[in-house]
Amino acid sequence: MSNVTISAADVKALRDKTGAGMMDCKKALAEAGGDMQQAIEYLRKKGQKLTEKRADREAKEGVVIAQVSEDKTKGVVVRLSCETDFVAKNEDFIKLTQEIADIALAGFPADAEGLKALKIGDITIAEKVIEQTGVIGEKIELAGYAQIEAAMVAPYIHMGNKAGVIVGLNKASDDIYDAGRDVAMQVAAMKPIALDKDDVDASIVEKEIEIGKEVARQEGKPEAMLEKIALGKLNKFFKENTLLNQMFVKNNKTSIADFLKSKDPELTVTGFKHIKLG
Repeated sequence: MSNVTISAADVKALRDKTGAGMMDCKKALAEAGGDMQQAIEYLRKKGQKLTEKRADREAKEGVVIAQVSEDKTKGVVVRLSCETDFVAKNEDFIKLTQEIADIALAGFPADAEGLKALKIGDITIAEKVIEQTGVIGEKIELAGYAQIEAAMVAPYIHMGNKAGVIVGLNKASDDIYDAGRDVAMQVAAMKPIALDKDDVDASIVEKEIEIGKEVARQEGKPEAMLEKIALGKLNKFFKENTLLNQMFVKNNKTSIADFLKSKDPELTVTGFKHIKLG
């Protein structure tokens, strides 16, 4: 370790750049012989070691941010994860997640890897996450990212940043934006697995049909009737688990598809993304 004198101003400058504790900053500067860039690299390496050490730990807590562009044609949802609720509620952690969401919206990368490669200050988001692992002392992950571009995109953040939704719509107006917010709230509450029945993965459909047949068989229904009974159960599954066919949580007498048509006969959802903790 170098015997170079470390000034309080240098320690504060490193703290402002990294968010690390005062003692960690002082030690990093001492290890780096007072060189600011080397001290930052020291802290990042500490974060990398901690990341590797805590690889098997679960980061189920965190913050989810959903937001849209000023013209409401683009939307992103970002999840930054940590190990404890204590860190998730920390103002600096929330601020960092918001900053990453802002960068995501500005750069609008196609996927999480693209987002990690974008710059936050003078380093990449991936490097920043590693750095913060060292600063915070917990496993930190950019655990979720999704984006949508549409005629209008509406966001919803659920349960104190524990879930975020963005919904794309094929038309735009203030009234339609409000309807989109209601639909985004529906997604958070009812967790649909697909937009419509044609969007449900074929493997899920096959599984539901087999389950329906087996249930009917156990109930003693004739073998010749099993397929028909299973298809009836499948339709119920679609109604409960696909967004456009779900009953609207604010009015259980109408489906989401019909709710949207009440705003505009041609209005529909073009896509949705839902990211939550856990």
